[in-house]
Amino acid sequence: MLRLTDVQLPLDHTEEDLLAAIIARLGIKAEDLIQHTVFRRGYDARKKNAIIMVYTLDVEIRDQDKHAKRLQGNRHVTIAPDTSYHFVAQVPADLTTRPVVIGFGPCGIFAALILAQMGFRPIILERGKEVRERTKDTFGLWRKRELHPESNVQFGEGGAGTFSDGKLWTQVKDPKHYGRKVLMEFVKADAPEEIMYVSKPHIGTFRLVKMVELMREEIVRLGGEFRFESKVDDIEIADGKVCGLKLADGSHIATDHVVLAIGHSARDTFEMLHARGIYLEPKAFSIGFRIEHPQSLIDACRLGPNAGHPVLGAADYKLVYHASNGRSVYSFCMCPGGTVVAASSEPGRVVTNGMSQYSRNERNANAGIVVGITPADYPGNPLAGMEFQRQWESRAFELGGSNYDAPGQLVGDFIADRPSTEFGSVIPSYKPGVKLGDLNTSLPSYVIAAIREALPAFEKQIKGFSMNDAVLTGVETRTSSPISIKRNDDDLQSINTRGLFPAGEGAGYAGGIMSAAIDGIRVAEALALSMLEGMKRGTTK
Repeated sequence: MLRLTDVQLPLDHTEEDLLAAIIARLGIKAEDLIQHTVFRRGYDARKKNAIIMVYTLDVEIRDQDKHAKRLQGNRHVTIAPDTSYHFVAQVPADLTTRPVVIGFGPCGIFAALILAQMGFRPIILERGKEVRERTKDTFGLWRKRELHPESNVQFGEGGAGTFSDGKLWTQVKDPKHYGRKVLMEFVKADAPEEIMYVSKPHIGTFRLVKMVELMREEIVRLGGEFRFESKVDDIEIADGKVCGLKLADGSHIATDHVVLAIGHSARDTFEMLHARGIYLEPKAFSIGFRIEHPQSLIDACRLGPNAGHPVLGAADYKLVYHASNGRSVYSFCMCPGGTVVAASSEPGRVVTNGMSQYSRNERNANAGIVVGITPADYPGNPLAGMEFQRQWESRAFELGGSNYDAPGQLVGDFIADRPSTEFGSVIPSYKPGVKLGDLNTSLPSYVIAAIREALPAFEKQIKGFSMNDAVLTGVETRTSSPISIKRNDDDLQSINTRGLFPAGEGAGYAGGIMSAAIDGIRVAEALALSMLEGMKRGTTK
């Protein structure tokens, strides 16, 4: 196979146009083209009146070696790399020890799946409920203001990624093409096939629910065992090595290999790890608000006369601004045609997040507008960032009326530093509801100042971004984990606890569904090799 990159065609081209472009790029006759597949399809909308589709294609032709030699030196024609997945191990018949995966979000899903596919029959512990029951509990907060601390947007089968935009792109380096494995497994679990080739694939919440169920069933078929509503209260350690787990119900699991895929909201587990002496470090993260605009405004600005084109879908954006106080302000987790959702996991606290369906056809666009902060902003022990988050989430609860409404303010009023009293043309999507007022005291003053300066500046990139009626909803605090559970670079085990494999967002090694899933694969491979090495040494049975 040959790989062709940067094949450009007009937005409304035909299949015949694509074939002609392939033939022209390779300088071959039409009859020499055997087949082609689209590896990646994106678009360039810098010229809104002349949007260009950009393809990466895998092509099979006659006399490939001859043509490849002739085209040597053409940087847009190369041999297609092997993107198939290769297992690093297969379980020996005499292995009796079973690894444990704590958490079944994107990282835990792929750690468990890869281990199961290699024959290791993992035990999966999830503190929340199965995804269908979890969905009911989540809607309980949105519709009835009833928060279930162990079953919500953050906790339960599928993890926080289930109630999100379902974005599947990442900027992490992926030399072993693990991302391809992730996409293939998602498609096997009934994700739309287009995620294999569109440049910014996404799935959407309600489709993710079914996918998570199907992936769980596959893991069970391969010998995995699930225990829902099974919270880990303690990790037993002897001589610097994991030897077992104690659950909240008093039960015990003997194991010497554990994947810790707990997500970035498992604060009580962070406290337990710290008390146990497992090495943690504070980590930078970001805080801010959710902002909502009419999706039509974003579409018109980004796509011009091509707004609404079925191939393009709802438009997104990515914004960055460096404020005069030294803070960076940027858009985070932008959800075209989505909704702002209540994402609290602790009573008496308000947290926002963004979510969308596969169709992305809701009225508003939303994104986090957040400011980067560092451990210098919350000095103290490794858990100080977590307490910092709690402080502002509690303040948001208070400002919202102490009933899980979120505090809000119109963008025009926020910039002018005056309280908001009534909504304009943009009706916020956050449920239970938004209480308008003054956001000045909802976050640290340096965050408020940076965002207030950034919003008019963003207007230069997206006309209408600082429109008076756009809505800010507070607060966005869980952009990433406030801690890092440090691990060795080579074997991916905790730097001071053998047999513990910190992974995913909660450990500080991922940021989003795709990067978390990739890290789950990496950790599963490292754990499998460690178990096999332990068998050789006689320490694992």
